[in-house]
Amino acid sequence: MDHFLVIDARFYDDIADELCAGASREIESSGATHDRVSVPGVLEMPAALSMAFDAAVPDRKKRFDGFVMLGCVIRGETSHYDIVAIESARAIMDFAVANRVPVGNGILTVENREQALVRAATSGKNKGRDAARAAIELLALKRLFAGENS
Repeated sequence: MDHFLVIDARFYDDIADELCAGASREIESSGATHDRVSVPGVLEMPAALSMAFDAAVPDRKKRFDGFVMLGCVIRGETSHYDIVAIESARAIMDFAVANRVPVGNGILTVENREQALVRAATSGKNKGRDAARAAIELLALKRLFAGENS
């Protein structure tokens, strides 16, 4: 059975919870299981991803077939938004490519809270679901290229 790790950033708790609800439903509906860990903010997510991957590889006691990253960055009055959005996305993408690991990126980058709520809502754009679906589909693609049947 496939097993995913959902990593969520808690800076905006309500948005993170809604993203996680969408991701959890998608993972479960695919027949997979998942664990969830939380970090304070989006900038901590790449480090958590790397730590989880490193912890799983040597002894395989905690195996993750893929990862789902969920959080939100809302533009403010300073350039901090750009740093958080760009650096976290780049670090996650670099990690996924270097390690050939399925990662669904559901980090919202929005102008305001209203945009975030619409995108996170399971009754709205449901970007948590979309991120989980991306990880699931990337895992299937990885297996196809490896010649695996499942």
